[in-house]
Amino acid sequence: MKNQSAIAILTAVFLGSTLALADSSVPYPLSKCVVSGEKLGEHGAPAKVTAEGTDVYLCCKSCLKDFNKDPKKFVKMVTDAAPKK
Repeated sequence: MKNQSAIAILTAVFLGSTLALADSSVPYPLSKCVVSGEKLGEHGAPAKVTAEGTDVYLCCKSCLKDFNKDPKKFVKMVTDAAPKK
């Protein structure tokens, strides 16, 4: 019974990681925060926010307040930096 549980857990982890990889097939086009200009990851894990269907990564949660003042401006910065198809 313990083996079946272990197999079920490993299968779920494997399938979950496979789905996560499929969703992240397009890398994020920027290495700096669109609000502060700080390098992403310098202040811990970047904060992810989604606006207008676009994921935007901020260097920290503190930038969220300024992001929310003009989200279209920051989304445009990300979409302009994305590779063209």
